[in-house]
Amino acid sequence: MNPLFMGLFVLFGTLLVMMTGMPIAFSLGVVSVAALVAFEGPRSLDFIAETFLGGLDDFTLVSIPMFVLMGAAVASSRAGRDLYEALDRWLYRVPGGLVISNLGACALFAALTGSSPATCAAIGKMGIPEMRKRGYPDEIATGSIAAGGTLGILIPPSLTFILYGIATESSIGRLFLAGVVPGIMLTVLFMVWTWFAVRRSGHRAYDPAFRWTWKEKFSALPKVLPFLAIIGAVMWALYGGVATPSEAAGLGALFCLLLAIVIYRMWRIQDLVAIFRDTTKESVMILMIIGTSILFSYMLTNLYLTQSLAEWIASLDVNRWVLLAAINAMLLLAGCFLPPAAIILMTTPILLPIITAAGFDIIWFGVILTINMEVGLITPPVGLNLYVINGIAPDVPLSRILWGSLPYVLCMLLAILILCIFPGIATWLPDMLMGPAM
Repeated sequence: MNPLFMGLFVLFGTLLVMMTGMPIAFSLGVVSVAALVAFEGPRSLDFIAETFLGGLDDFTLVSIPMFVLMGAAVASSRAGRDLYEALDRWLYRVPGGLVISNLGACALFAALTGSSPATCAAIGKMGIPEMRKRGYPDEIATGSIAAGGTLGILIPPSLTFILYGIATESSIGRLFLAGVVPGIMLTVLFMVWTWFAVRRSGHRAYDPAFRWTWKEKFSALPKVLPFLAIIGAVMWALYGGVATPSEAAGLGALFCLLLAIVIYRMWRIQDLVAIFRDTTKESVMILMIIGTSILFSYMLTNLYLTQSLAEWIASLDVNRWVLLAAINAMLLLAGCFLPPAAIILMTTPILLPIITAAGFDIIWFGVILTINMEVGLITPPVGLNLYVINGIAPDVPLSRILWGSLPYVLCMLLAILILCIFPGIATWLPDMLMGPAM
């Protein structure tokens, strides 16, 4: 049968199943099994269990529950509030300083948790009411936190990079390093826009007669610095050749859990049960998606769909940058409907041969893909961060949250453009510390 016909069947079948509301993992599994049986017969069922379990037989996957545990321990504590308060004391006199403080807290908290919804919830619960109390417009108060939360999947350690690294069989450590400078750049773009928007509005959100003393500024740091030291220690262990990603994740999880117990006194059984319950639920969800995505990739390859698409695109006489623009448009559209993990694991088997054939660096493309996924987190109809923010401030209409996040979407698109013009922004740090990619 014509691979084009089979590909259309798989595409519409996948969209139809996902529109029913079925969880992503089960949707991928159902489509994979149905396509294999429909085009190859019942004998293909013999390989399904082996393929699914084989996809999970990778020691690197141990890092996923460890990084999730690291994030759950931090997210369950008051670390987000302390980050917010510490930055506010240092930046309160800057125009838009409170919003900038929240964006900085989002970036730091994202590095601790690697989760966008957790970052939105932890920083937003403190930041949004305070910004509204000080007279900031609802659009700025909610849109900035929604956008700041997206940094959770770009600034390492990032689960998105782990999934991409597994899917492309590329170095997770190199991907983490590639996300550092773009993550800082995007945070700075967010802050610059915020400073400009607040200054243009003439809004002053602080009392000129009020000021924090140096003692009060430094007194806010002791609870925050140990967690930031953990990030540094994990990165040093990972990039210094001391530990593998799985071992570094285990160390980070252990120390974050100990700090949550010692600093925030979270030693009660119910506190620990909540942390491990959240870790188990998210880890199982991600691993189920990985297992079924491997099955989905096996189906695409076995039916010669991936190869046919790659050959067709390679035969097109188009500039590689036009090709990249089309891929970006597809990813932006997909991000409006699907979570980042599903998009990465579903599309990577198709895009990888196309990207490599076009001469693009797969580490650099991992950063581009991740920023595309960030845009999807604050655009409807899914826009997970929008709904998290709406849950924190239910009296603010979803349309106003979306309108407030729009300038930050433009900042993300600008970041993608800058990375296309200057790819070294993403590749310079991993090449310097780990040597040029082979």
